[in-house]
Amino acid sequence: MAEKFCPGAANISGTPTLKVKSCPGCGAEIELFSSDLQRACTCGFIAYNDIQSCIRWCKSARECVGDEMYEKLTGDLNRGSP
Repeated sequence: MAEKFCPGAANISGTPTLKVKSCPGCGAEIELFSSDLQRACTCGFIAYNDIQSCIRWCKSARECVGDEMYEKLTGDLNRGSP
């Protein structure tokens, strides 16, 4: 039987990885770690981490990321973070 693999899990669990995004507001670089849900640019624009999408729809999200991270992410969702 083949082992299940979630391509998004590496972005959520384990050692945080760094992704640099360009701010659409001012063009500055925004450093966003995989463990961050959002990060503000110096101009005030808010950049969001893409990991939220799988937490919203995946039935295996809790199993995939673990209880602690799942609670953190869904708690932030319930407070209105995208």
